[in-house]
Amino acid sequence: MASRAIDYAIGSCNPLSAAGFCPKSARVRIFTVKCSAASVATSGASVAGSPEKPWKVADARLALEDGSVWRAKSFGATGTQVGEVVFNTSLTGYQEILTDPSYAGQFVLMTNPHIGNTGVNFDDEESQQCFLGGLVIRSLSISTSNWRCTETLGAYLAKRNIMGIYDVDTRAITRRLRQDGSLVGVLSTEDSKTDEELLEMSRTWDIVGVDLISGVTCKAPYEWVDKTDKEWDFNSNQREKETFHVIAYDYGIKHNILRRLASYGCKITVVPSTWPASETLKMKPDGVLFSNGPGDPSAVPYAVESVKKIIGEVPVFGICMGHQLLGQALGGKTYKMKFGHHGGNHPVRNIRTGRVEISAQNHNYAVDPASLPNGVEVTHLNLNDGSCAGLAYPQRKLMSLQYHPEASPGPHDSDPVFEEFVKLMKREKQNL
Repeated sequence: MASRAIDYAIGSCNPLSAAGFCPKSARVRIFTVKCSAASVATSGASVAGSPEKPWKVADARLALEDGSVWRAKSFGATGTQVGEVVFNTSLTGYQEILTDPSYAGQFVLMTNPHIGNTGVNFDDEESQQCFLGGLVIRSLSISTSNWRCTETLGAYLAKRNIMGIYDVDTRAITRRLRQDGSLVGVLSTEDSKTDEELLEMSRTWDIVGVDLISGVTCKAPYEWVDKTDKEWDFNSNQREKETFHVIAYDYGIKHNILRRLASYGCKITVVPSTWPASETLKMKPDGVLFSNGPGDPSAVPYAVESVKKIIGEVPVFGICMGHQLLGQALGGKTYKMKFGHHGGNHPVRNIRTGRVEISAQNHNYAVDPASLPNGVEVTHLNLNDGSCAGLAYPQRKLMSLQYHPEASPGPHDSDPVFEEFVKLMKREKQNL
């Protein structure tokens, strides 16, 4: 590890001059910049008798199933990992993305070129661990400059055994994904594996039809009590004071969904994805939440069966994966999108009000509204491609969204949906 410290003085006066004096107006602060770089040989191994380079060189590869191999520099964990490559257009919030269980089985490519400058901190975690397969970025910040930072991005990924690569042409890869759709890729820092071996791995692995929910759900029921911190909350004076008991099915639930529900006066019991519907109904909840989660909704028929048994019994609210499971439970079909929706800047129109929301989205599957039965209402449309972004079925006390209302990209465009769910439970309670 090479390290140097350099003193800089900026100004028209030289404080080290023979006179040793500067006018007060010309004095400037002298500061020290410390730079360090890992010494890595070009081939990935030390060469006897050759000097080590003071900068990092390409030591990783991303092999895509289309036959392309991209050389890059590694950070975080090392090894070889396979996953589906998707691009995310968010400008900020990479830590929330890293800890979103919906990204299980995927490599996330950030289209924003500069990542890592705000570091990471405990407050922005959306789950207990990172579930994605790897992170692909253009430029890795060499410093952090946020007052909330407690750790660098590289150190954070290394501790959680998540691979990352940088100094790769993310714009070119994004264009391929937009043209050809999401591609399976292999990340590797192992020189022993040839390009052909990595490409073969990418072509023999598939994410379609795989149950990814079972790997991210909780193992046993638990109570959630934390609300949104006061410094992040807003408009809290108009909340319902009445407490409603909500059973939340964990298909990969994000913490902020639970915080927002708790802030709206809900007592929450989180249950695993395989929790029987009969046990849920025995608990006599005021409402049931079907959460976000990773992968193909058709790969979890057990979840669809549970949803079927609960619909119509109590008010229900589905988010993302929960929305797709509701669509299937109602007799509709879901389909895999070309490259999905991943980002914090998707415009969605509320058909009922005409209002446009800026939404955060993360999904590769969507509900086909033409396959839904009569009585089901499409409430929201994605304005980028016209896909279904929300459903309602008043006769069955049902509502759902294809995007993440808790993520606050607008920043609060979609948050009123939690109040709508509370009102749905309140009306049901009054009618009993």
